[in-house]
Amino acid sequence: MKDVIARKFSQKKSRLDEFFQSFPFSMSYTPEHFNKADYPDMRDVFDLPILISAILEDVDLLITGDKDFKAVDIEKPEILTPTEYLEKYL
Repeated sequence: MKDVIARKFSQKKSRLDEFFQSFPFSMSYTPEHFNKADYPDMRDVFDLPILISAILEDVDLLITGDKDFKAVDIEKPEILTPTEYLEKYL
């Protein structure tokens, strides 16, 4: 995310750490091995471990700008872009 902010919003990159520190967080585990058939299909298989981690950790919300996540048909976690998150929750 730091690379994207630096590229698209270089004037705001200094606020990124402050933004992330304002949220409660915890560490989560991403399994090295999993059965893809047990999880929703994704176009980009390299994104699947992120989705699997979110499912296994039972997160409520996944915020991403990656369009491949928007095509995932899943109730939980709720998948929103940063803009959708701001419009819905702030």
